[in-house]
Amino acid sequence: MPDNNLGSAFKEAVCIDAGRVYDSCCDRDCLEDLRCYFTAETQALVNNAISVKLTSSKVLNVLIDVEPVSFNKGFYSCDLTFFFLNELELYSTPNSCPTPITGISFFSKKVILYGSDGNVQVFSSNQSLNNPTCNKSAICNSNSPKCVLQCVDPVVLTAKIGKTNDCYQNICYIPQSVTDYIGAPLAVDVPSGSATVYVTLGLFTIVQLIRDVQMLVPVYDFCIPEKQCDDTTDQPCDVFRKIKFPTDDFFPKSTDGCGCSGNS
Repeated sequence: MPDNNLGSAFKEAVCIDAGRVYDSCCDRDCLEDLRCYFTAETQALVNNAISVKLTSSKVLNVLIDVEPVSFNKGFYSCDLTFFFLNELELYSTPNSCPTPITGISFFSKKVILYGSDGNVQVFSSNQSLNNPTCNKSAICNSNSPKCVLQCVDPVVLTAKIGKTNDCYQNICYIPQSVTDYIGAPLAVDVPSGSATVYVTLGLFTIVQLIRDVQMLVPVYDFCIPEKQCDDTTDQPCDVFRKIKFPTDDFFPKSTDGCGCSGNS
């Protein structure tokens, strides 16, 4: 059993290289009327639709770019571009069965956080000029902070059929991973005034600026696993027999006394 009195088990202080969070922020964004982009085949269905319903949405990818703020030393601008995969249902006639489709929408935001100063260049033995996967930026790294984004799948709010105002409305770089997920190129060159879908999403995010630093930490002992690996594959009935009997479900707990709040 592990010793709960860690203070008495202190052995030594060691220097480790770890990521320290210098600054972070949380945010909630209501993303109103994000245009959806579809494949050419799906766009033909949208052109004949009379209504639409948004069933689900998830974050496919996020492009992150970190640049120093020139007028405020130690602060960095984090440019974030989110790509969402939206599951929708199209209705071509009243009271008809819906047609399930998918569309891509995206949203960009900027966050300025403190990341401290770092003017050194970092080289590592696992970076090699002979490694074909290394590029110029991987071989010579500036000691800039790393932006880490945490998010949950968006809250689906509403969707509507609308018209495009401009054939290049909101167009930005779409990463290959997004188009590969759809399985076909997106039809981004539809004429102005064509039918499209606008969705409204709720997004919760946490953004952190992390820098690798050397820290002195106390060491109590090595992390030795106490659980033995189990490579057995139990049958379904064997798994069921190991489940604790749900006594509380059959015999709900009652409160003490009658629970009356009046004066006696």
